[in-house]
Amino acid sequence: MISIRSEREIQAMRKAGRITAQARALAGSMVAPGVTTHEIDTAVRRFIESHGAKPSFLGYAGYPGSACISVNDEVIHGIPGGRKLVEGDIVSIDVGAYIGGFHGDCAATYACGGISPQAQKLIDVTQQSFWRGIRMARKGCRISDIGHEIQKYVEENGFSVVRDYVGHGVGAKLHEPPEIRNYGPAGHGPRLVPGMTLAVEPMVNAGGWQVRVLPDGWTVKTLDGSLAAHYENTILITEGDPEILTVTEDGAYV
Repeated sequence: MISIRSEREIQAMRKAGRITAQARALAGSMVAPGVTTHEIDTAVRRFIESHGAKPSFLGYAGYPGSACISVNDEVIHGIPGGRKLVEGDIVSIDVGAYIGGFHGDCAATYACGGISPQAQKLIDVTQQSFWRGIRMARKGCRISDIGHEIQKYVEENGFSVVRDYVGHGVGAKLHEPPEIRNYGPAGHGPRLVPGMTLAVEPMVNAGGWQVRVLPDGWTVKTLDGSLAAHYENTILITEGDPEILTVTEDGAYV
């Protein structure tokens, strides 16, 4: 069943979303040559906890980090550790914060120093595909309308959309119905109604869409070794345009 949020619950989700977005922005600001993914993860955890919240990912199904930090051909769920970032890396950072009974969930991909034009295009297209998709995140549209727009934009730009992992509802639980695929035909799935809260998250590969999971059971890589990027926000369906809930106090989305 898809949950419809009350005004009180929406206010709680705005608070969770703001903390989550600020944690994402902090993590992104730390991406630089010589910084370890563990250092970024530690900063994320300290920031979230300093605001009275809990990292949504820490311990989730046994996940050991507070953030998922995925580098280059890692699509999602990269485990933070001693890896030092180097010039030219692209770094996808996914964070969540839980407070007041509700979660926020967001992600973005950042450049480590100077990166190739192709890598920058991948980051830009991935982020823009989110904005294309949520043009359809409106009352009366269907869930699949979002993913159809994402896929169309990504493929028009010569990239591919990951099929094995999808967006989702988010709220009292980190993952709730419905699934939000980033691909497929329009006109399918439940109709969107005001009060739904959704995590829309394109995952885009520079090469083929196929992926593999590493022996650690978490890290997902592109099968062909091509670069990958990820962008996500938690949104609220309204009577008009969708509201982005994972936004910082100064209005930033990355």
